[in-house]
Amino acid sequence: MAVKRIFVEKRQGFFDIPAQRLCSDLVETFRLTDLRAVRMITRYDIEGLSDEEFAQVRNIVFADPPVDTVYEDVLPSFSDARVFAIEPLPGQFDPTAAAAAECVQLVTQGERPDVRTARVIVLIGKVKDSAYEQIKTYLINTVESREASLVTPATLERRITLPLDVEVLTQFNQLSRDELERFHRGYGFAMSEEDLAFVQQYFRDTEHRAPTITELRVIDTYWSDHCRHTTFTTAIDAVNIESGFFTSPITEAYQRYSDDRKTIYKNGQRDMTLMDIAVIGMKALRAEGKLKDLDESEEINACSIRITVDVNGKDEEWLLMFKNETHNHPTEIEPFGGAATCLGGAIRDPLSGRSYVYQAMRVTGASDPRTPIEETLPGKLPQKKITLGAAEGYSSYGNQIGLATGQVREIYHKGYLAKRMEIGAVIGAAPAAQVVRERPAPGDVIVLLGGRTGRDGIGGATGSSKQHTESSLTTSGAEVQKGNPPTERKIQRLFRNPEVSRMIKRCNDFGAGGVAVAIGELADGLTVNLDAVPKKYEGLDGTELAISESQERMAVVLAPKDLDAFLRHADVENIEATEVARVTAEPVLIMRWRDKEIVRIARSFLATNGVRQHVNVVVEPPNEKVPYLQQVPPAVKKVGRELEEMWLTNLRDLNVCSQKGLGERFDSTIGAASVLMPFGGKYQLTPSEAMVAKLPVRHGTTNTASAMAFGFDPDLSTWSPFHGAVYAIVEAVAKIVAVGGKADTVRLTLQEYFERLGTDPKKWGKPFAALLGALRAQHEMGIPAIGGKDSMSGTFEHLSVPPTLVAFAVATMRANEALSPEFKYPGNTVVMVPVAHDAQDLPVFSRLNSNFEKIHQLIADNKAFSAMSVGRGGIAAAISKMCLGNNLGFKFTSFIPQDDLFKPLYGTILLEVSPSFDIAANLAGTGAVEIGKTRDVPSIITDLDTIVLADVKEAYTEPLEKIFPTTVPQIVRQIDRPTYAPYTDGKIVGSSVKIAKPRVCIPVFPGTNCEYDSAHAWERVGAIPEIFVVRNLTPKAVEETVAELAASIRRAQILMLPGGYSGGDEPDGTGKFIAAMFRAPVLTEAVQRLLRDQDGLILGICNGFQALLKLGLLPYGKIVDLDDNSPTLTYNNIGRHVSQTVRVRIASNLSPWLSGVNVGDTHTIAVSHGEGRFYADAKTVANMRIRGQIATQYVNEKGEPTLEQPYNPNGSVNAIEGITSPDGRIYGRMAHAERIGADICKNVPGEMNQMIFESGVSYFIR
Repeated sequence: MAVKRIFVEKRQGFFDIPAQRLCSDLVETFRLTDLRAVRMITRYDIEGLSDEEFAQVRNIVFADPPVDTVYEDVLPSFSDARVFAIEPLPGQFDPTAAAAAECVQLVTQGERPDVRTARVIVLIGKVKDSAYEQIKTYLINTVESREASLVTPATLERRITLPLDVEVLTQFNQLSRDELERFHRGYGFAMSEEDLAFVQQYFRDTEHRAPTITELRVIDTYWSDHCRHTTFTTAIDAVNIESGFFTSPITEAYQRYSDDRKTIYKNGQRDMTLMDIAVIGMKALRAEGKLKDLDESEEINACSIRITVDVNGKDEEWLLMFKNETHNHPTEIEPFGGAATCLGGAIRDPLSGRSYVYQAMRVTGASDPRTPIEETLPGKLPQKKITLGAAEGYSSYGNQIGLATGQVREIYHKGYLAKRMEIGAVIGAAPAAQVVRERPAPGDVIVLLGGRTGRDGIGGATGSSKQHTESSLTTSGAEVQKGNPPTERKIQRLFRNPEVSRMIKRCNDFGAGGVAVAIGELADGLTVNLDAVPKKYEGLDGTELAISESQERMAVVLAPKDLDAFLRHADVENIEATEVARVTAEPVLIMRWRDKEIVRIARSFLATNGVRQHVNVVVEPPNEKVPYLQQVPPAVKKVGRELEEMWLTNLRDLNVCSQKGLGERFDSTIGAASVLMPFGGKYQLTPSEAMVAKLPVRHGTTNTASAMAFGFDPDLSTWSPFHGAVYAIVEAVAKIVAVGGKADTVRLTLQEYFERLGTDPKKWGKPFAALLGALRAQHEMGIPAIGGKDSMSGTFEHLSVPPTLVAFAVATMRANEALSPEFKYPGNTVVMVPVAHDAQDLPVFSRLNSNFEKIHQLIADNKAFSAMSVGRGGIAAAISKMCLGNNLGFKFTSFIPQDDLFKPLYGTILLEVSPSFDIAANLAGTGAVEIGKTRDVPSIITDLDTIVLADVKEAYTEPLEKIFPTTVPQIVRQIDRPTYAPYTDGKIVGSSVKIAKPRVCIPVFPGTNCEYDSAHAWERVGAIPEIFVVRNLTPKAVEETVAELAASIRRAQILMLPGGYSGGDEPDGTGKFIAAMFRAPVLTEAVQRLLRDQDGLILGICNGFQALLKLGLLPYGKIVDLDDNSPTLTYNNIGRHVSQTVRVRIASNLSPWLSGVNVGDTHTIAVSHGEGRFYADAKTVANMRIRGQIATQYVNEKGEPTLEQPYNPNGSVNAIEGITSPDGRIYGRMAHAERIGADICKNVPGEMNQMIFESGVSYFIR
């Protein structure tokens, strides 16, 4: 069949938001005064469809008539324009093409066609040749994409060159040392030349044969710094701590480390290493009996502790797992993919431990993203592009997989120009009874499940372990993996099934190293059949199959008796699963390809991790002339002594100012478990101290929550890595205490990120000092670091990252005791509980520990209204942030020296208490003092000045507004202003079918992520939800799924289409995946029967609402073909994902879905979407208003519908949030009414329960 070409463009004006945003970006970045417009057109080339099939799917899969303009075969000519196209590199995963092929299959129920996509860019206006080339360079990241030909290909079939057999390196064992050095350079190995000589010796003297190239690549991967932490395990032979004023605590910490070694190792011989310093605190505290909750196991997936969780009033033993992961190098060279797979990799670690991952934190490091593009270093991407691309990648992955990101913070320092820092930290949990850990036995089966294998990610482990230069970055493309979050979501669902999780003896995720490491680590003896590894495409050779780091894959060890049952469960969850290896008694790693052994390496040799390196360490003392903690920030000092100017300048610091526009890109409420929103108060402006979420109890309720916070100051760590590490831990723990956690229950995980050390003793001194600082804090506070991650390649040519040790603190607490930092009421007292310092600027830990304990008790006794730790920006920044959430003022009642307002007082905590609070009685011995009172007048009053809160807000929110906008300029005509026209003519009626416990069918498509929250909401009100997983791996599975889903709908009284990203919101639009399937005749008939014969109800939330519109069920009440005038949902007018809470007002009582509330009632409900902007023409809106179909509207504080942000988060016409069918039985809306519960989003005021689910059930019993 011939290749069919179709071009799809969002209609200009209301719908082409991405094109408008790109135009603005190009104009600002390149100062293009003559660029009038940009048009972005998606090009699809399709092969494998008949003309009839293409006509059938054209306006369902590829185009959306209300939104899109379609051109077939060729584009029209554009006057005064330049045109080019961008496509993924061959072999790179293309989510748009993949989703399109899957959607087509759902409609045709045949084989998937071949689909390729490209993005056509049309620049309208006079653009000079030089600017044109600059724009192409800016938009085409050659690491993962290329300029595409504009000619239609004759076929999409790629010529597959069958790979040659794996090369045997016959001359390798005879190479001289000089020849070995040239060989090392020529093959680009990450291992050292000494390692390569060691390998040569092994094959020559032990194996007595020549190695294959696959064996060398596997060893190189196995021994990479990324996989085996070779820098952290280098032997330190001598330590010289140079003398200076701040040296004594470093020397004392080193002595304490030496004492720990004697106590723990009993004078046994063990090398001193960075790794040893990193873990010895845990060992020492465990020996003291302070780590009884540690979950010890041979299987190391993530930090794991045993906790008690109350489930429906009964205590259960659970495992709490947490992990931090970095993707610094991949994100530097391909921001979207690198950051996306950073989170994907972080999730898979605790997931491989069989825990359900339910919360994420993102901490990143960048240089100033406002830097002009002409200052971009050769070989580097612009900082703005890295920052925005990485934010988009990480948020896209988390939002799609359904993971609440509770805190996002980007740290700015010029050193991160060398290489970006991209950290993802996650928390997962599972009932302990669901996790079985057994040692693999000979004959056990290893199953690979999840994604298929391609060339993406080959060399990722070794690439991230290297120092990079301008030239090396241009050859690193294959090192970046491509994420596929819907597939990882399926694995989450599978592992959450207790029947499945108890079958798994051991599990490993496919991170760095691919099959070679992920399967190779599961047992000492293995035979791997590489021919069985599922491939994305043909043409991969044995080496590529062995080390590809394609994402979303897991390897599990099963007893042979469990294999068939496991494969059946995987099929039910729509996951591809294949037996690929067997455990053997002989401790040898064997890999076979084309029925030949291409790898045979003794486990004992692999386990050496190569030649042990040796170094000396010199620790330089911090500069005593400029003690960081005693300094006023330079920018504040520079403006003089005018307090107001100092105060506002302090708030403009990039490491102090608001990052709300960044944080709102990340779904923070999925899971219906987020106790604290990232930004609190009536105005959602006060950043939370930590992320707090309830444990993911599958059925019922819990009051047990986990909390995670981080600490790190790059400038402090640059001055003194030792002090930086101490205060990173102090800061992280202080934040946990401020939200209500108990300090001595905290467990730590650390992230180390340093320059490439080489053999320079002074460079080695930086991580050495930092780890000693972390050890000092662990001992003094009795808090162990039970895990961590190191990345030791933060160097680009002559630039290096700042010495970085980020501390992540984790604790469990009661959700009802969680406290947020925004001031709650005027007239309250604000108390400062300070941290005392010794002569070397370290905390007096005995006082600090006592303070933290007393503050915890105050919060537990409900004596504090709010709390915030003092950090970067000092007291001035903390007070400002506490004021902004509820627009409350503050007046100082005690004198604080002007300079002391701006110093970073890590460990100090501010408390809002009642006016009658007795400081002497409640905080004796802490040094606590009253510093001021909250006021209902929006200003901050000091002895010297009065600072208007509006100015505070502007200074705090302005610095990054152009990078991370929170509002979009809009001119609203009078005719377009929303109106509130309440409809009260509805009558409360019940269904003709009476049933006490109605059944709810909840289909789960690839990408759906709200099914658990939705089922939980229905269970809470007494309904019986049935989660139905759509299977589409084969034409037969699609056929069976359609029939089974129709049967499920026939059994149900309610059909609910939940939120998510069906098909990853591809191809180029939301809800298409669901709509494509429901247009199958048997499903169309089942839906019509539900409405016609079963007198049933339909509810669609977010992605479900989008699908109802694409089917025509809204607003017409039946499945119909759409035309250009059909209502639709499109991109948010701000051009990005929005996650926040909004006020929603009831506008009609037509629908039984709203029978539990009254017209005019207002509720506060979470939204999280990228395409939630409702659009219909004026006539359609008027008709819906008259008929009462406008159910709910976005409103401001006065209860008035509005187009203004943040009240209307997407720019919806007439402020429409939800609509119903003409009879009200079908209701679609954007706000997540299911994300409710006790102590959920408790730092944002307002009633959250709109009684949607109660009303749905009562319809059948009324």
